Amino acid sequence: MITSWLKWLAGGLLTAVVAGLLLAQPAAGAQDKDKLGLDKIPKKVMNALKAKFPKAKIQKWTQEKEGDAVLYDIELTQEGRKFEADIREDGTIHNWEKEIAAKDLPKAVRRAVDKKYPKATLKEIMQITAVKDGKEALEGYEVVLETADKKGVEVTVAPDGKILEDSSGEKK
Repeated sequence: MITSWLKWLAGGLLTAVVAGLLLAQPAAGAQDKDKLGLDKIPKKVMNALKAKFPKAKIQKWTQEKEGDAVLYDIELTQEGRKFEADIREDGTIHNWEKEIAAKDLPKAVRRAVDKKYPKATLKEIMQITAVKDGKEALEGYEVVLETADKKGVEVTVAPDGKILEDSSGEKK
């Protein structure tokens, strides 16, 4: 009886060790957190990013096509604050976003969000700055929230409170 118990215990331990080793292996195609492939971002894009955000720590990036233009969507942190930047392949910044606190959201924007999504919980707020002809201008706010019925929604609101787009992709 003790022998069968020891065999059972040894088999269980072996199974646990093998499972642990398999789980520790990265999935096929998974990218190592420390290897973001930053060398694949064009030098002009990186130079523009570093000029705007000199202490940027890139968290994630993607290359996207918008019409005929190639954009690099770069998520980063700088001095503990979250930012995002869309930079064209030629190094011009299309727009950038900075995380802000709910208390810093303009009243008109907060009223519009509260009216459309009553009792929602704000999860993340990004202030969007557009760049056109080298000039920066406040474009609006991207608000990620959880509705009263626990649905996740992302809504873009103009500074005057007009809802421009929600996560359904519906433009206003």
